[in-house]
Amino acid sequence: MPNVAIVTDSVVSIPEHLLASLKINCVAYYIHRGQEVLRDLRTIQRDEFFRWLPTAKELPTTASPGPGDYLQVYEQLAQEGVREIASIHMTSSGSGAYQAAKNAQSMAAEQMPEVQIEVIDTRNVSMCHGWMAIEAARAALTGVSLAEVVAVVRRMIPTTHMIQTADTLKYLYMGGRIGAAKRLVGALLDIKPLIGMQDGIIVPLGMARSRARAYQAIADLVEKAVGASGKIKIAYVHAAAAEEADRLKSMIESRVRAVESLVAELSPALGVHSGPGTAGVCFFPVTE
Repeated sequence: MPNVAIVTDSVVSIPEHLLASLKINCVAYYIHRGQEVLRDLRTIQRDEFFRWLPTAKELPTTASPGPGDYLQVYEQLAQEGVREIASIHMTSSGSGAYQAAKNAQSMAAEQMPEVQIEVIDTRNVSMCHGWMAIEAARAALTGVSLAEVVAVVRRMIPTTHMIQTADTLKYLYMGGRIGAAKRLVGALLDIKPLIGMQDGIIVPLGMARSRARAYQAIADLVEKAVGASGKIKIAYVHAAAAEEADRLKSMIESRVRAVESLVAELSPALGVHSGPGTAGVCFFPVTE
């Protein structure tokens, strides 16, 4: 077991094989579907959820784990002998997870003062958040200290970027997560919006008249961010749109050098806000 344990949330959408191999502990979000209370990727899986979502007359709501959910994981890790924990969460501007984990951190300080916990607001979502958990876990597996693991994440926060497109912004709009991209909601139906994130808030990046042009614009933005000779680690994220993610991957990797690339499907708790058909990228430049 590494000296530092990594705790995060199900909305990171990290592929399961990496969660297991990197020993990342995921706390499940809640999804309220009518009278049902579901746990993200525990009692509801991607395929079932994304088949159902387009038929929904009312959008489900989501809720972050509570302080007790995080405290339970911290306590379990302490029982296993862990004394340092990095708890890594999506933007506090879009979720209560960070604050819930901070509350759990305070409780843990009273109950098990021998355990040091650092709670980090990534100011990001999806696999941008996911990449930070992955790189933190990789650092932890080398045996570095908690301070060094936290430094890895903090260095990534300003350099990790999300760009995505979808057939509609209605899911973000209905869920109240539209941020500064609200002005795109009234666009014509044949317009594909491009959105990103700046300092934890969703922002508009432009519009295109087809998916092909949207993907071309995404590829242009990625190349501009890293340069033609630049190297990146990149995740192609999607919601029930694996073929679209593969299409986007081919376009981008013909133009920039990806030293690592992943295809990752959004978890239901995140996909409820983007809707099925979403495709995009989460990436950061690699300088080594």
